[in-house]
Amino acid sequence: MNPNYALVAARAGHRCEYCCAPELVFNFQFEVEHIIPLAKGGTNQDDNLALACRSCNLRKGTFTTGIDATTGATVPIFNPRQATWSEHFQISETTGVIVGLTPIGQVTVERLDLNNSLQLTARKVWIQLGLFP
Repeated sequence: MNPNYALVAARAGHRCEYCCAPELVFNFQFEVEHIIPLAKGGTNQDDNLALACRSCNLRKGTFTTGIDATTGATVPIFNPRQATWSEHFQISETTGVIVGLTPIGQVTVERLDLNNSLQLTARKVWIQLGLFP
């Protein structure tokens, strides 16, 4: 287990800091991920750590940016230590679809594939159970 898990998980409310998945319904702990990967100069400091579900962590990998589909500009992926989730994203409380409200949100939704069919199916169940959003 990551020695920073307790701090990072508590700070995140035991939810993925990218897709808001509730850790409670998974059969394993979420991962402590490096917002800026160690390979790209990131650190193990608390301000570079986020709680991520396996799906978001795998899809994010070592990426820190994405391409804005509208402008073609390189845009940073959402950084949960520097921004508020609700500034960049909105969730449909009926369908579970996550919408990027800003270029950062849009790039993150695309890069992490936040609305893939498996995630949408799971979110609908979590909504019915009162666990999401």
